[in-house]
Amino acid sequence: MNALLTVVSSLVWWVLYGSIGALFCALIAWSVLRWTERCNVVFNRVYLACLLWTLLGMLLVVGVAAYEGHLHPPFRALLASGLLRWALVGDMLVGAVLVCRLTPRVDARRIRFGNACLAVGVVAAVGFGVGTVLV
Repeated sequence: MNALLTVVSSLVWWVLYGSIGALFCALIAWSVLRWTERCNVVFNRVYLACLLWTLLGMLLVVGVAAYEGHLHPPFRALLASGLLRWALVGDMLVGAVLVCRLTPRVDARRIRFGNACLAVGVVAAVGFGVGTVLV
């Protein structure tokens, strides 16, 4: 019973932290997409794409950290890992595909893939900047 409660609690916290992180990512991506598309984009769909991207990214980073044995601080060795760098590149590609496929403009057309890549790149740059300050 304790194992079941632990798993359920971990899933609840995973979704909670993922949704908080996705809100910040969505605010940045939404403003970048509005600027690059020169048209309104649907915020709740940007949030959905960022939520799926954030949840997948969290699983990916924890998986790489568990594989390399860096689950406890300090995380500088994890940041220097080549496997984590390739995983983050793949994560950004998946994020760009999710943002491109799930986010329509207000006029019901899809956003362009290049603009989705730019939005994901800006989110990643801000995330890396905040991450390096905190670590």
